[in-house]
Amino acid sequence: MPANTAGQDNESPNRDPYLAVTHEVVNQPPALQDYNLFGQDQALQEGVAREGASWAEADLSRFGELAGKASTIDLGFQANEYKPVLHTHDRFGHRIDQVNFHPAYHELMTIAMEHGLHSSPWTDPGPGAQVARAARYYMHSQVEAGHGCPITMTFAAIPSIRKQPELAAIWEPRILATSYDPRNVPDSQKASVTIGMAMTEKQGGTDVRANSTRAYPAGTPGPGQAYELVGHKWFVSAPMCDAFLVLAQTDMGLSCFLMPRWRPDGTKNPWQIQRLKNKMGNASNASSEVELRGALAWMVGEEGRGVPTIIEMVAMTRFDCMIGSSGGLRQATAQALHHCRHRKVFGNHLNQQPLMQNVLADLALESEAALAFTLRIARALDNQHVTHERLLARLATPVGKYWVCKRVPNHAYEAMECIGGSGVMEDCIMPRLLRESPVNAIWEGSGNVQCLDTLRALQKEPDVLQAFFSEVAEARGSDRRFDRFLAQLQSDFSDISDFEYRARNLVDRLALSMQASLLIRHSAAAVADAFCASRLESQGGLNYGNLPTGTDPRAIIERATPIRD
Repeated sequence: MPANTAGQDNESPNRDPYLAVTHEVVNQPPALQDYNLFGQDQALQEGVAREGASWAEADLSRFGELAGKASTIDLGFQANEYKPVLHTHDRFGHRIDQVNFHPAYHELMTIAMEHGLHSSPWTDPGPGAQVARAARYYMHSQVEAGHGCPITMTFAAIPSIRKQPELAAIWEPRILATSYDPRNVPDSQKASVTIGMAMTEKQGGTDVRANSTRAYPAGTPGPGQAYELVGHKWFVSAPMCDAFLVLAQTDMGLSCFLMPRWRPDGTKNPWQIQRLKNKMGNASNASSEVELRGALAWMVGEEGRGVPTIIEMVAMTRFDCMIGSSGGLRQATAQALHHCRHRKVFGNHLNQQPLMQNVLADLALESEAALAFTLRIARALDNQHVTHERLLARLATPVGKYWVCKRVPNHAYEAMECIGGSGVMEDCIMPRLLRESPVNAIWEGSGNVQCLDTLRALQKEPDVLQAFFSEVAEARGSDRRFDRFLAQLQSDFSDISDFEYRARNLVDRLALSMQASLLIRHSAAAVADAFCASRLESQGGLNYGNLPTGTDPRAIIERATPIRD
C-alpha cells in the first residue's frame, strides 16, 4: 500500500509549499511600452528642430506619449490578429461590398485622422508643416503600419484632386476633416471621407499605360465631366475608402478619374470587390481585386494626361513609404536595444558585450541615417517655392524611397536575431515588423522603378543632379573618406550613357552620400564617423555588425536606446 495518497499528501504537515514552483522568472526585459516615442528618440528631436518644426515639439511629445502607451501598442497587435473580412452581399442578396475590421483598426484610424496625419500640411501649411507631419507619421507607423495605407492615400490625393477645382470644392473639405467615419454609406452623409487609388491591372502592373479599363462619357466629355468606367483593377488597397483616383482609357489616352463608392442619388456605384488579397504582411489593411461595371466617375485633369495628373499623388505616397520604413527601422532598433539593455548572457548585459555592441550600433546607424534623409526631404517639400528645394525633392524622393525601403528587411531580421528565440514569437512585435518590411519597397514602385524614375528626372531636368550634389557637398572638407567617396561618385556621373544598367549602384551611392553628408553635418561625431567608416569605405553587402575597429559603438548605443525604467 502506498505510503501517501494524493489527499494525504495535501494534508501532510511536512509538505514543501514551494514544491510546484519550478523556477522564478528572471533575466527577462520588461515590455517596451508606456514610454514617449518622441522624448526617447534623440535623433528625432534633433531632426525636427533642425528641419524647421521646433514649434511642434510640445505637440509631438504629447503624440509620442500616446503612441507609446501600452493600450495604444495593443491596438496594433489586435488589428493584425483579426484580419479584415469581405462581405460582398447582405443577407437579402443586395450587393454591399462591405469590408469589416476589428475595432482596434478603427481606433488607430481615428487617432491618425484626429491628429491630422492625413491633412495637416494642407490645412496648416507653413515652415515645418511637412516635417511635423512626417514626425507624427514616423511615430504612429511604429505602432502599426497597415492602417497607414488609407491615411497616406487620403493625404496624397489632395494635389491631384486640386487639378479639378470644381471637384476639389466638393471633396476637399471632407478629405481634410479631422474626424473618422468608417460607415459604408453615401459620402453625402459623411463629414469626413478617405481616398484611395486604383491603377494596377493584371496585364500591365507597373506599366499602367497598358491598362485596358475604358471610360465612356455619360454626356459631354472632358475634364470635370461624368464618365462610366468598365474594366478591372488588380490591386486596390484600402477598398473601404469613400472614393478613388482611377486611371482609365478614353479616345485621347489614359486619363484620371475620381470614382466614389456610391452614386450621388444614394445607389451603390457598380464597382465590385472580387476578393481580398491574401498578403504575407500588412495584415490589418485590406487589399483587393475589383471589377468596374459602369462605375460613375468624374475626369480629373486634362484628358489623356492621366499619369501626369496622378503622379503628384504617387510622389507623396512614395515619400510616405520612406517615412513608414524609417519608422520600421526605428522600432526594430528600439526593440533590440531595449532587450539587450536588460538581458544578461554569460554574466553581463548583452549591450555591454563587444560583438553585440557592434551589431546594435550598426542597426542604430541605419535607423538614424534613414530618419535624417527622410526629414530632409520633408523640409524640401515644405519649401517647394525655392528652386533648390524643389529640385532636391524631385531627385531625392525616388533615391530615398529606393534606398531606405530596401534596407528594412535585413535590418528587421537582424534585430529579431538580437532578441533571439523570443523575437520569433507572435506575441512579440518583431514577426510583424519582418512581414511588413518588404511592403514599402515593393508598393508605389519597386526598386527598379525608383531607379528609372531617377533617370527620368536626370534626363528631363538635369539641374536636379547639381542641386543634389550641391546639398551633399555642404559636408565636404569634414571627413576625408566622405570627400573621396563624393569625388568618385561625381566622376561616375560624368557619363550616364549606360545609367539604366548601372542604376542601382549609382542610386545606392547617391543615397549613401546624402545620408553621410547629413550625419557629418548634424549628428554626433561617433555616429558620423562610424557611418563613413562602415558605409563609405567598407562597402560590399556585409552583414550588420561589421563596424571597423576605432569606432565608438557605446556612444551610438547610448544615443539610440529608448530608456524605459
